[in-house]
Amino acid sequence: MGNLAGKTILVTGSTSGIGRAVAQELAAAGAAVAIHGRRANAANELVAEIGGLPRGSVAGTFLADVASPEGCQQLVEAVARECPTLDAVCLVAGADTLTGAGAGLTFQEKLQLLYDIDIRSTLLLGRAFGQQLSARGGSIVTIGWDQADLGMAGDSGELFATVKGAVMAFTKSLAKSLAPTVRVNCVAPGWIKTAWGHQASREWQERAIGESLVGRWGEPEDIAAAVHWLVSPQASFVTGQVLNINGGFRTGPIGR
Repeated sequence: MGNLAGKTILVTGSTSGIGRAVAQELAAAGAAVAIHGRRANAANELVAEIGGLPRGSVAGTFLADVASPEGCQQLVEAVARECPTLDAVCLVAGADTLTGAGAGLTFQEKLQLLYDIDIRSTLLLGRAFGQQLSARGGSIVTIGWDQADLGMAGDSGELFATVKGAVMAFTKSLAKSLAPTVRVNCVAPGWIKTAWGHQASREWQERAIGESLVGRWGEPEDIAAAVHWLVSPQASFVTGQVLNINGGFRTGPIGR
């Protein structure tokens, strides 16, 4: 895997779930990680964890609510001031509509929340940081969903396919807009054991394992490893791509 020493990388949504794993992975590889979240306590915990890594370092801590355009602009301006030599941006922040307060929202409320955070913030931040990176070159990684182009029945399937499908389409267009100096790619997770996965019913546990050719849940660290590769020099000829990280999704039994 690529050595990221000397690189400064922003990870949005880095105080929990996949974003946290990405921040830790990149810091372990030598990058100075710019941490973003909404809660100071969670950000401080991550700073301490990264500080305990052999090569871990933090480029800055940024608290901003990217659910609003104003919050996105606040983040962009703050990062530009404190991290003028930014090398990569990982747009991991996303709305949780499966656990906690988000699970109790109506379909329309979930749609609005997902639009605000997953779609609008990805577009606004991707465009703004893309312009910052274009002068020096760099990389942007977004987060999609492996079943967006296949579809999945139910409210959550309809919501996530629509929202993440938009992110994946935007990624391909942004890659063309920023070429050749900035590479833009998307990681599309499959069944990843984040907060919802840990409390999922037996039926969903069996489905997640059964739909993977490797026969297990994915872990946040699996996504982090893919992001690490995409922002590394080893992926210098990769842009405009959607990379499924799902253990080999299957819809039927494996042939023998």
